[in-house]
Amino acid sequence: QVQLVESGGGLVQPGGSLRLSCAASGFTFSMYAMSWYRQAPGKKRELVAAIASDGGSKNYADSVKGRFTISRDNAKKTVDLQMNSLLPEDTAVYYCKTVVVYTYWGQGTQVTVSS
Repeated sequence: QVQLVESGGGLVQPGGSLRLSCAASGFTFSMYAMSWYRQAPGKKRELVAAIASDGGSKNYADSVKGRFTISRDNAKKTVDLQMNSLLPEDTAVYYCKTVVVYTYWGQGTQVTVSS
């Protein structure tokens, strides 16, 4: 079965960096696009970044452009999100997502940006 497991969240000061990772299993990872979403308290879940199956195309939310970088390693079946220059408004639960006939989500990892 499809499984997505996120890791790497935590507490960081404004201006700091974190790297999130999503480990995938149960499907042919290299054939599917992957994405990162986030959901802050009281807000809708929103797309942060997406990457094509071969890593050749990437898209970012305007709010994170120039600060976040999405990447993938098809051999390791992982997709990462490097987050730099973090802001308090980046605080949210971050989710990994893929669509393999159905939509699959990871369990999420908490990112808190606070001094």
